[in-house]
Amino acid sequence: MRLGRSAAGASPVDWLVVGLGNPGSQYAATRHNIGFEVASALAARWQLPRAKRKFAGLVTDGRTGPGGPRVAVLLPQTYMNESGRSAGPARGAYRVPLERIVVLHDEIDLPFGDIRARMGGGLAGHNGLKSLKRELGSPDFGRVRIGVDRPPTTDPDRVAAYVLGRFSEPKGDVQDLIERATDTAERIVLGELDLA
Repeated sequence: MRLGRSAAGASPVDWLVVGLGNPGSQYAATRHNIGFEVASALAARWQLPRAKRKFAGLVTDGRTGPGGPRVAVLLPQTYMNESGRSAGPARGAYRVPLERIVVLHDEIDLPFGDIRARMGGGLAGHNGLKSLKRELGSPDFGRVRIGVDRPPTTDPDRVAAYVLGRFSEPKGDVQDLIERATDTAERIVLGELDLA
């Protein structure tokens, strides 16, 4: 995979998009893996090359379109709780400023179907975000929070089972959520949506 630079010392990409999830077919299509789904949809929409194994993850880079921003899309393969071990080295190699990182992740504190974008903020007990903060040195990165709803319990084991479970909502509704989250992330990268 090439990491072309437009000028000496310039960042090889304008944006680093990180989709959070867990590797392995047993986790595919689960609530916790919605970040993977949206990141993959972005890479397909932008017709980026096939992802390569690098930075303890799967990464691809290229332009969003002719003359568009240069972007890298990363799916850490470290398991959710260690996502920072992949994103940290990728950020270093691509030399992306913290405010040009967009993390796509599930959010149980939002109702299913809600999508919110913001810069920084709390970690809400999300272990993927905690790992990113630890390895990136700050929580002040962009986020697309994708609402997957919360189970009617605070029992940590039952909450974990819920997010690691497949969606109970209709398939079409899940696909619509992925599409809208993909649109939101694309608008950030294209400069059409400012993160406040």
